[in-house]
Amino acid sequence: MLIIDCFGLLSSIYRYGEIAYIGGGFGVGIHNTLEAAVYGIPVIFGPKYQKFMEAVQLLEAKGAYSIKDYDELKTLLDRFLADQYEEYTRSFLQKLIDQGNVSINGISVKKSGIKLKENDEVSVTLPEPQPLEVVAEDIPLDILYEDDDVILINKPKGMVVHPAAGHTSGTIVNALLYHCKDSLSGINGVIRPGIVHRIDMDTTGVIIACKNDASHNCIAAQLKEHSITRRYYAIVHGNLKEDEGVIDAPIGRDPNNRKRMAINHKNGKNAVTHYKVLERFGRFTWIECRLETGRTHQIRVHMASIGHPLLGDALYGPAKCPYQLQGQTLHAYVLGFIHPSTGEYMEFQAPLPDYFEDLLKKLRQSSAG
Repeated sequence: MLIIDCFGLLSSIYRYGEIAYIGGGFGVGIHNTLEAAVYGIPVIFGPKYQKFMEAVQLLEAKGAYSIKDYDELKTLLDRFLADQYEEYTRSFLQKLIDQGNVSINGISVKKSGIKLKENDEVSVTLPEPQPLEVVAEDIPLDILYEDDDVILINKPKGMVVHPAAGHTSGTIVNALLYHCKDSLSGINGVIRPGIVHRIDMDTTGVIIACKNDASHNCIAAQLKEHSITRRYYAIVHGNLKEDEGVIDAPIGRDPNNRKRMAINHKNGKNAVTHYKVLERFGRFTWIECRLETGRTHQIRVHMASIGHPLLGDALYGPAKCPYQLQGQTLHAYVLGFIHPSTGEYMEFQAPLPDYFEDLLKKLRQSSAG
């Protein structure tokens, strides 16, 4: 908590916050909302905001939230904190309780599930984080293209893009550090050098990494503007009615399962996927997907939302798969972009992996028989 006994500092102090509550919304009218909004943090205020155009516009842009009472404020703050600390799993929090690192009103908690009362004070002591050292590893890379600015790699199935909990080695980043030495952009820090986008562990195909900050900023800007060409091959359950279509549905965190994403019209981000049927096999369909946006699990969530989850995707589809597969049948086969130095459009394709080719043969034989 920060207590300020001075006028004129609030506008600059907002930068240190993560959530801003603006007063006055339960009285004659809210105070200045833009002072907090310029720092990109969520702004909350009471119900009396209608006469303030900047507040109305912030609400329309989903940069602000209006609450009517304490319960709405509590629910909103709980959601913000859940999103902010989603990396802390239930098992991790339970471990903190077991180790005596959680207390209520100064008394150490021995079990979870305690019902809190108003004005209860909860204290959590987080252990010192262990430094994650990312080391270079001599891992073969299937390089599609490389120059002084970018490197494009055909990522195999089962390989993680960058180190994270449970995957501290054997990643694309470990391999890049060995191959590129110090020639990787540093914008994303020591854990993700060169990485400007990612694909899931069990998704195969082309991914781009940047060798300097200038190229990183250029590619990141193209991703933000949705001007990069990204096409995927996928095999889905069922026989799609239409030969092609567009799924325009916002995607956000699944409120009932933190490991999943879901269609979320209230709090999701804009997501658009174009799909086209390439071949039908009766019970399954081979499709091409073109992304306008790049949300987490976008193709997997969108296809599942229309009743056609990806074959092998146990997270969004059936738990049992009729074929022996390692995760979803999804391949990033085309990536096109404007080169950071030359300004020329370049496009690269990653050939279908063997497992995908073999699966297509089995499906053709099965549908023919």
